[in-house]
Amino acid sequence: MTKRIVAIEPTHSTPALLNTLLNQRLSEAVDLQMMLKQAHWNVKGSNFICLHQLFDSIYNSVVASVDQIAERIVQTGGIAEGTVRASAARSRLADYPLTLSEGPAHLEAVAKALTTFRHEVRNTVDEADEMGDAETADLFLGISRSLDKWVWFVEAHGHVPT
Repeated sequence: MTKRIVAIEPTHSTPALLNTLLNQRLSEAVDLQMMLKQAHWNVKGSNFICLHQLFDSIYNSVVASVDQIAERIVQTGGIAEGTVRASAARSRLADYPLTLSEGPAHLEAVAKALTTFRHEVRNTVDEADEMGDAETADLFLGISRSLDKWVWFVEAHGHVPT
């Protein structure tokens, strides 16, 4: 067996733990991207075009995060396990309701999925820091900032003045 050449030398002392952590986030990111497509495909109502485009924009952002996470796994010597089946088996995100069609219901479900994933991403920043991997922590800090924006957009869109 030949020794693998790692593109980026890991800066942490626990590569197996980091690989497990990153594959967990990858699974949730893949799950989230498909939830966003579910919302995009099925939304109906008076705000259809706005929500249809919003969900697609968030999806595209999450796709970029999926790619960044998977590439970081490989850069640090791991194997990115990003199939839909692997993601479904591992994801900690709640199942997306498949019967939704109305805009407000999709906004609520998307907001829940985004905030749950954002929580996990923020925990990953801390865990990567504890492992001594500043680069991974920085990657997830950027993903967290992106999620902050999308949560704001979704929550603002669903806001009903009292």
